[in-house]
Amino acid sequence: MSTVVEGRATLACLYAGAVWGLFWIPLRALEGAGLHSLWITTVYFLVPAVCILPLAVLRWPHIRRAGLAFQITVAASGAALTLYSASIVFTDVVRALMLFYLMPVWSMLLARVVLKERITPIRIVAICMAISGMLIMFGLGVRFPVPRNVGDWMGLAAGVFWAITMVRVRCHQHHASADLTVGFFFWGLIVSASAALMLAPEHMPSWDQTKPTLPLLLLFMLLLVIPGTYASLWGPKFLNPGVVGLLFMTEIVVGAISAALLAGEPFAAREAIGVLLIAGASLVEPLVSLRRRRV
Repeated sequence: MSTVVEGRATLACLYAGAVWGLFWIPLRALEGAGLHSLWITTVYFLVPAVCILPLAVLRWPHIRRAGLAFQITVAASGAALTLYSASIVFTDVVRALMLFYLMPVWSMLLARVVLKERITPIRIVAICMAISGMLIMFGLGVRFPVPRNVGDWMGLAAGVFWAITMVRVRCHQHHASADLTVGFFFWGLIVSASAALMLAPEHMPSWDQTKPTLPLLLLFMLLLVIPGTYASLWGPKFLNPGVVGLLFMTEIVVGAISAALLAGEPFAAREAIGVLLIAGASLVEPLVSLRRRRV
C-alpha cells in the first residue's frame, strides 16, 4: 500500500472522529425539542437515510450483490452507534464514553486474531496514553469505570461492535465505501427504531416536535455527518484497526473543546491535559511512521 493512501486514510479517520465530536449538537437540539431519548437516535438516523435515498436506489444492484458479508458489516456498524447513543440514556455520559473508547483495545486484539497483525509497543503506549487522558479528563483518577448497569454494558458493547465493524471493513476492502455508508444509515435506522418501538412506543415524536430542528439537522447531516461517515468507513480499509480506534478518539478532543466554546462546559487544566494526552495518543503512530519514512 502506498504511503500516500495510508496518509489519506489517517486524515480521513482523524476527520471522522472530529465530526463525531460534534455529535452532541443535533442531539441536544432534538432533546431541546422534547423528544424522548430513545427516539432521538431514530430521528438522527432517519434524516440522513432520507437524504441518501437516491444514492441507495442507484447503488442497490451493488448492495444486493455484496451478499451476507456486507450486511453483517453494516448491521454491526448501525448497532454500534445505536448502543452508544442508548448507553448515554441509561448511564452517565462519562461512563458511556470511557467504556465505548476501550474500542481501540478490542480492535487491536481482533486485528491480531483475525488479520494476524502485530501488537507493537508503540500501539500499547498509545492506548495507555489515551486511557490515562480519559481518566484525567473525566476526573476519575485511577478509578476505571467497571460496568455496573445496563447502560454501562451498552457502552462497552457499542465499542465491541464498532471494533468488529473496523476489522470487517479491513477484511472486505472490496466493499464500496458509498455502499457501506448507505448500509450504515439504513441499518442504524432499523436498529434504533426497533429499540425505540420496543422500549418507548408511547413517546413516538410528532411532526410538530421535530419540524423546528430540521434545518439544523439537514445542514449538519449534509455538510458533516454523511461525509464524516463515508470517511469513517473508507479510511479503516487501509489501516490497522487498533490504530483506527485511536485516530477516532479525536471525537473526545473535539467534543470537549466544542462543548466548552458552544455550551459553556468547563475546560480547565484537567481537561487540557486529558485532551493533550488523547490527541497525542491519536498521533503517536502516524508521526512515528512519518519519521521512519524520512530516515
